[in-house]
Amino acid sequence: MAAVRSVAWRSLVIAGVIPVALFAFEVAGKPQTERSPANVGDRYDWPSYGGDAANRHYSPLAQINRDNVKRLAVAWSFDTQEEGGLQSTPIAVDGVLYGITPTQKVFALDAATGKTIWKFDSGIRGTQPDRGLAFWSDVAIRDATKKDRRILVGVMNFVYALDAGSGEPIESFGDHGRIDLREGLGREPASAQSISLTSPGVVYEDLLIVGGRNPETPPSPPGDIRAFDVRTGKLRWAFHTIPRPAEAGYETWPKDAWKTAGAANNWAGMTLDSERGILYVPTGSAVFDFYGGDRVGDDLYANCLLALSAKTGERIWHFQGVHHDIWDRDFPAAPVLITVQRNGKNVDAVVQTSKQGFVYVFDRNNGTPLFPIEDRKYPASTVPGEVTSAEQPLPARPAPFSRQLLTEHLLTNRTPEAHKWALEKFRTFRSRGQFLPFTVGKDTVVFPGFDGGAEWGGPAVDPETKILYVNANDVAWTGALAPNTGKNSAQGIYLRQCGVCHGEKMQGSPPAMPSLVGVGDRLKPQQIAATIKTGKGRMPGFPSLSEDRVSALVDYLTSGESKELRGGEPAPLAMKYRFTGYNKFLDPEGYPAVAPPWGTLNAINLNTGEYAWRIPLGEYPELAAKGQSNTGTENYGGPIVTAGGLLFIGATNFDKKFRAFDKATGTLLWETALPFSGNATPITYEVNGRQFVVIAAGGGKDPKSGSGGVYVAFALPQ
Repeated sequence: MAAVRSVAWRSLVIAGVIPVALFAFEVAGKPQTERSPANVGDRYDWPSYGGDAANRHYSPLAQINRDNVKRLAVAWSFDTQEEGGLQSTPIAVDGVLYGITPTQKVFALDAATGKTIWKFDSGIRGTQPDRGLAFWSDVAIRDATKKDRRILVGVMNFVYALDAGSGEPIESFGDHGRIDLREGLGREPASAQSISLTSPGVVYEDLLIVGGRNPETPPSPPGDIRAFDVRTGKLRWAFHTIPRPAEAGYETWPKDAWKTAGAANNWAGMTLDSERGILYVPTGSAVFDFYGGDRVGDDLYANCLLALSAKTGERIWHFQGVHHDIWDRDFPAAPVLITVQRNGKNVDAVVQTSKQGFVYVFDRNNGTPLFPIEDRKYPASTVPGEVTSAEQPLPARPAPFSRQLLTEHLLTNRTPEAHKWALEKFRTFRSRGQFLPFTVGKDTVVFPGFDGGAEWGGPAVDPETKILYVNANDVAWTGALAPNTGKNSAQGIYLRQCGVCHGEKMQGSPPAMPSLVGVGDRLKPQQIAATIKTGKGRMPGFPSLSEDRVSALVDYLTSGESKELRGGEPAPLAMKYRFTGYNKFLDPEGYPAVAPPWGTLNAINLNTGEYAWRIPLGEYPELAAKGQSNTGTENYGGPIVTAGGLLFIGATNFDKKFRAFDKATGTLLWETALPFSGNATPITYEVNGRQFVVIAAGGGKDPKSGSGGVYVAFALPQ
């Protein structure tokens, strides 16, 4: 048995729980076949990112239930022996678990024992979060020994097709087993585009349908939704989220905006109605996120829930949640499909959560709202050149699951000193609720913050009870605009491209947006340059920057020297105004400066729009030790729900807990410590009559706890 490397993980060993399979990746560029899959016998799979095409995060398994969940113990674990954190949800098919490491290597494990079957290293050191993968099988082949079965997975800007049995790339797919998502977007050169597949594609018949993650500052490619032939990798159709002439929605943008505008992309994943052949696609904002003077209009199909024909890409209906978004209010997760009751009849619905903390429920055939949606008036922008929408649509029911307006009464009372500091700081802000346009020179409160409300983990839904379960963040952020100098200098590039996340003074908003102060003491210039070009974590790459500009930017980051850039190369495209940075409203000790709860878990009846229950989710261990528990914390990664009466969720940033709740009441039934925070959505499946629950534990959100990559499987003792 390999040695256990994490101090935090050793605590599980001391407690008598011993990991059985800890393997490292050794060979780049080629998979290693180490053993054949076990005879799986009876099983229930988790074959796609959300459990099924409807993305319900639901399992009919009930072996683990309310009565015995307290007996759960670690059945096996798999340590990737990598740092960097995990947000990935594995899949389980035919007794094999497929997953991804923090650096985007792909592996297959025996789902019953955690032993390695194969592993694949593309040779590319992936640095973007990779939240899952997809499985396809040619059901037309009846001979199981000859069946074509593929794992389809994103590694940075590439999509690989791997043989599910061996991990070998399928030579006939694209260019020797992969396609490049930078190609075919109508922007040249393709190599200068930045796009990565962070959420898995959707498989429909013989198509792989994907979106992608795009930069949030210009230049950015358009967020086309594309379908590729799963056998050959050839493009079969594309839907333009920034419409071209003669396409519906073209009039909602300035003329020829499609040639230069960017994003309006699907980064959060998609959901499929397999029977109807309808694909439901949530999209994000257009570039630039916080100033839209160059894209005056409603900007279809940014910030939309799109219903497309999965076979052809044709639009069936759409709903735009934010007109002319200047707040970065993307739809953050794939929707879920459920049948609800209206007026005594069953209605097939699609349900979309939002960063603002709202739940939208539509008839999935035609987009008719199943709860009223009201167009509410909001103030106009005072920033020159900006033209905001006069109205925004918000649902009347269910009530929002995150607070909407920060006032003095909602500031922290953790200590008298913290409250006094928060009050003084708050009185320097503008706070008037949703859709208050940013202004120049004074911070505006965004509550809930830029990371939700709801986030990419997405909700779970119980098809029997019609209860939707969604975890949410409930902390405040602030932001402001500043004029762009237009200077063609290293500092100018930094403020336009980097200052959005890392701040004007490089202070960042850790851990999601790390500080760059003293970065030259931590990294070599070559490492900084590589990160600028290819990206890392939630930071996209900037391949369009020339070597001279990258070199000047590295010098500025390490020495503070801002070189003027001369020569024939034009200055990068810049907006008239830039964002001064994502600023989380934290007190001097690093805790949210608003009153708890700082994170919640919510159960909402989709038949009635009423809440079944609502509880805080997560805690800070050091505050809990002082009696301040049930504060809730920021959380990333979603829940799953089972027929055994349970809701499983990790998600919480600071306590490293994995929990099981009674899905009917929200009562905590079981919890355990993970080696790192489980900022990922778990899965459950059955092999040989035994139910397993697996979660990826990678951490990374709490700087004090470190990060890694361990998959942990729980089951009842045999």
